[in-house]
Amino acid sequence: MSGTVIRFLVGGTVVCLFALLGDVLRPKGFAGLFAGAPSVALATLSLAAFTEGAAYAGVEARSMMVGAVGLILYCACCVYLLALRHARTARTVVLALPLWAIVVGALYWGMLAA
Repeated sequence: MSGTVIRFLVGGTVVCLFALLGDVLRPKGFAGLFAGAPSVALATLSLAAFTEGAAYAGVEARSMMVGAVGLILYCACCVYLLALRHARTARTVVLALPLWAIVVGALYWGMLAA
């Protein structure tokens, strides 16, 4: 079976499980959070560990964590600007992207130096 088919099957199964978990939890806003990215990440990591080995999957997991930190700061910046400063949406999401890139770049280069 090709990697794409395995990723599709594992990702789809995990999406269904996370959607079920999100449906049980309150508030219902958790359903979207649990149904999306975590399931794709788990499918990717399991496929990487199976095909490339644990060391390769570890590098991918670390990269995902770095991206998540950048995304959290990006989202916090957008929420601050949109909700508290009443900035325009399109301008805010575009102008906040360099924050994500700077954070991820700094963490990436910091890990390379370590």
